[in-house]
Amino acid sequence: MSHFECRPGTGRGGLPRFLVGCDDDESPGSEDGGMRSDSEPRDGEEEEEEEEEEDPSSERQVVVGICSMMKKSKSKPMTQILERLCKFEYITVVIFPEEVILSEPVDKWPLCDCLISFHSKGFPLDKAVSYVQLRSPLLINDLNMQYFIQDRREVYRILQEEGIDLPRYAVLNRDPDRPEECNLVECEDHVEVNGEVFHKPFVEKPVCAEDHNVYIYYPTSAGGGSQRLFRKIGSRSSVYSPESSVRKTGSYIYEEFMPTDGTDVKVYTVGPDYAHAEARKSPALDGKVERDSEGKEIRYPVMLTAMEKLVARKVCLAFKQTVCGFDLLRANGHSFVCDVNGFSFVKNSMKYYDDCAKVLGNMVMRELAPQLHIPWSIPMEAEDIPIVPTTSGSMMELRCVIAVVRHGDRTPKQKMKMEVRNAMFFDLFEKYGGYKSGKLKLKKPKQLQEVLDIARQLLLELVQHNDCEIEEKKSKLEQLKTVLEMYGHFSGINRKVQLTYLPNGQPKASSEEEDSQREGPSLLLVLKWGGELTPAGRVQAEELGRAFRCMYPGGQGDYAGFPGCGLLRLHSTYRHDLKIYASDEGRVQMTAAAFAKGLLALEGELTPILVQMVKSANMNGLLDSDSDSLTDCQQRVKTRLHEIMQKDRIFSEEDYQKLAPSCSLSLVNSMKIISNPVSTCDKVYTLIQSLTRQIRKRLEDPKSADLQLYHSETLELMLQRWSKLERDFRTKSGRYDISKIPDIYDCIKYDTQHNASLGLEDTLELLRLSRALADIIIPQEYGINREEKLDIAYAYCLPLVKKIQLDLQRTHEDEAVNKLHPLYSRGVMSPGRHVRTRLYFTSESHVHSLLSIFRYGGLLNEEKDEQWKQAMDYLNAVSELNYMTQIVIMLYEDNNKDPSSEERFHVELHFSPGVKGCEEGDNVPMGFGFRPASSENKEKQTDPGSLEDLSQDEPDRAVLIEPISMQKRSPLIRNRKAGSMEVLSESSSSSRASAYRLFPSCSRQSPEMKPSGLGFEGCSMVPSIYPLETLHNSLSLKQVDEFLTAVCESGGDTNSKTLKSLSALFDSKSQQSLDSYAQEESASTPSHAPRPRPLV
Repeated sequence: MSHFECRPGTGRGGLPRFLVGCDDDESPGSEDGGMRSDSEPRDGEEEEEEEEEEDPSSERQVVVGICSMMKKSKSKPMTQILERLCKFEYITVVIFPEEVILSEPVDKWPLCDCLISFHSKGFPLDKAVSYVQLRSPLLINDLNMQYFIQDRREVYRILQEEGIDLPRYAVLNRDPDRPEECNLVECEDHVEVNGEVFHKPFVEKPVCAEDHNVYIYYPTSAGGGSQRLFRKIGSRSSVYSPESSVRKTGSYIYEEFMPTDGTDVKVYTVGPDYAHAEARKSPALDGKVERDSEGKEIRYPVMLTAMEKLVARKVCLAFKQTVCGFDLLRANGHSFVCDVNGFSFVKNSMKYYDDCAKVLGNMVMRELAPQLHIPWSIPMEAEDIPIVPTTSGSMMELRCVIAVVRHGDRTPKQKMKMEVRNAMFFDLFEKYGGYKSGKLKLKKPKQLQEVLDIARQLLLELVQHNDCEIEEKKSKLEQLKTVLEMYGHFSGINRKVQLTYLPNGQPKASSEEEDSQREGPSLLLVLKWGGELTPAGRVQAEELGRAFRCMYPGGQGDYAGFPGCGLLRLHSTYRHDLKIYASDEGRVQMTAAAFAKGLLALEGELTPILVQMVKSANMNGLLDSDSDSLTDCQQRVKTRLHEIMQKDRIFSEEDYQKLAPSCSLSLVNSMKIISNPVSTCDKVYTLIQSLTRQIRKRLEDPKSADLQLYHSETLELMLQRWSKLERDFRTKSGRYDISKIPDIYDCIKYDTQHNASLGLEDTLELLRLSRALADIIIPQEYGINREEKLDIAYAYCLPLVKKIQLDLQRTHEDEAVNKLHPLYSRGVMSPGRHVRTRLYFTSESHVHSLLSIFRYGGLLNEEKDEQWKQAMDYLNAVSELNYMTQIVIMLYEDNNKDPSSEERFHVELHFSPGVKGCEEGDNVPMGFGFRPASSENKEKQTDPGSLEDLSQDEPDRAVLIEPISMQKRSPLIRNRKAGSMEVLSESSSSSRASAYRLFPSCSRQSPEMKPSGLGFEGCSMVPSIYPLETLHNSLSLKQVDEFLTAVCESGGDTNSKTLKSLSALFDSKSQQSLDSYAQEESASTPSHAPRPRPLV
């Protein structure tokens, strides 16, 4: 008799090996007579091993036995988890061979200290129960309860006793001994089971859990018939049948059909404090199994609510199954358990394999190490409160992380405006309710098709009747038609049309319009396209998400061998309350999804992540802004900018005072580069002409016919965007349209980064000059002096400021409640929130505006606060808020301080200007690092390492982009630059040892560093991202709350437009009020738990 044995490898970092051998009376540690697998050590290693085994500390091992059918014990998930389990120094895994389980008496089965055993088809559960009675091992999953799991009636009974929500159901027992339980009345559209009526659609389930032939019966109004579900066969999991009558033999459970959104939620627990959840397309939907390119069933990541986490805990404990899978149906705002499957693993999730082995290994060692006198110390557990050292040296609990992030790298945004007067456009405007607000946004395929039809019809009329009165210019109509016909299909992510009602027509623009102005109303049609997130942008967002984990404590245990696992453990063990919001722009939503993928170590495509995890609808301006509807203040600022930049002379002292009243270093530097604005614009225009000539020349070259540029762009499309800029930048009068400068910089930045292989001349000079112009135009469009900056900022992001205040307040309020009532749910610690994370993804306008509010809103007086003065100097030197710019607020709680003390809650404010430009020089501004020690701020003025490129640290850099590594020792426990941050060893407790580097400069990767799982084109072109810099690290929550309150009051007083939108947003009668956010965020609190008082 023999069995498989998995033991620790040849060294601490070695791979585990599987051995066959050893009878039950031999020591599980013996190797005599064993056969080695392909990971067997070479001759030179054997002696080393024997010496290692003589070490008294490794004499006694905890033997974990796996007793199941071979198909299960050799499955990929089991193998992955056992390999990780073997990484524990004192754990040996023994797999019971199937022939032993089936043929040998239990007293001949291998010995073990802990048993993982579970029923599947053909498994002798009775024998396993006898083995447990004989040997009394520690049981991971109770065996007697597995009899109940095989009977759906018992499963429902236990669930009901535990107070877990179930669909309404009745049992039909066709048992001759219990005829009173077999009372079935069948009608056309309902059945009556033992007096309980079930209208169609209803579900019919066999009482035997092993029988997967579940039928759903439909009403005649929907066509009747039934959907017949079965265990997956190939690409099918159900078929439709015209049969409408219920089955007449066998016992069944009848239950109400739950109207879900077409998905089932599968939950997998590992102990009562850990659950992984994912959704799959419901087999009842169409029976077609959705599979990915590798043939695996597509599953979506799912966030469980606090109530669902409580249900997972109850299921795990009620059925005494540590490893347990069950099904949730989400319907009508509630979650219902409809099936409990017992022992079940997640498939194809490396994070789950890591977590599962970690939880099981610690559980086994915690129970058995003391009994077996094994010198094992309990590592920091996932369920521990996340404690971190603050910059002042004290230990505080991380309570809340709020981040506002700009989207990632995108294709150039393009826009075309035209005034339209044709009746067909007015009809369309009226059809979709444009007259209600005077504006209309068209993004849906059907709507865009209607615009395209109008454009085609008008062009046709123009060809047929040259003298017909069509107000729309032919060239613009042709452009409208061409853009709408691009891609061959419509999607709101890459094109949209906006219509604005102009009661007296469009005012004549002296720089462009030569025709006399027509009287009467018109519509301003704005067509927008481009601006899609690039593959590089996806990688930027995903890598930033991955690095972002490292802000969260935990995960430094012996087993955790990759950065940021503290966040992943926190998230999966219910201690993380995460919500992700994004504006309605496609690039912003996809950035949010990619960031979430990196943050939570998710796998697969972005679309399901976006659908399941990113909130973007009905947010009433929280993250969106109508950039075409400028405030009066913004219009005045743009006019003034236009005037100053149209002067054909060197900037005078007066110009410096007008343009840069704050003496911002970045503005002053840019003005020095430009010197004479008109002369610089002349140079830029000449360079654009040169560029379009070069592209035309390339087009004439036959070798360039099939040339593919970055992101599938063609030379023709590249020429189109540059020709349009050439036409629009210099008007007929010879003046320059300054509003086009951001677009020019946008395009040249894109081509310099992504299309450098074309070798076009003078692109770097065009980049340098257009960047200098853009560094003035872009930030100053959001206000030139302090009052203008605040006025414009209020118009853009007052709702977001209010929401941030709500986030900080709610964290504080929730904590007060939990502290008063720490135990509920039958005496078990609440699965309530420990760390709240709110991520807001938006566009440049909101990031500029929010930063203006913090800089100019009066948070601190820089004359009295040295750290704030240094922060303001740093921000004045930052010239561009590039892609992936981040503003991060972190809230900590000091549990040693009195709850009413102002020192109880501590707030830190951090900032990063996003990705580095293509040709960043050495003159980039220097910050002071992430979370520098307070004492250091006075000792040194700058930290030359703050914005350094960490790409030289390649071995550690790889940690961030490779799949989760399984090193024995965590790479985070070391006092040197790591792939994501510099972490202090416990001995480094001096006051100066408090700063660490958070984000690496995610540098351009070499081709061999390309992550295998991403497969994005242009992955090697990902620019590096600046690390977070701390603006202030000793704010109190009261201080921040009073500041945000004052901002909201000032904003409401000074901006009537914002006041109106806010009144709609905060009105208690409004369905989309911030109260609804508050309700949504507290909806997952168990009903019997005390709720925080309303905050709004």
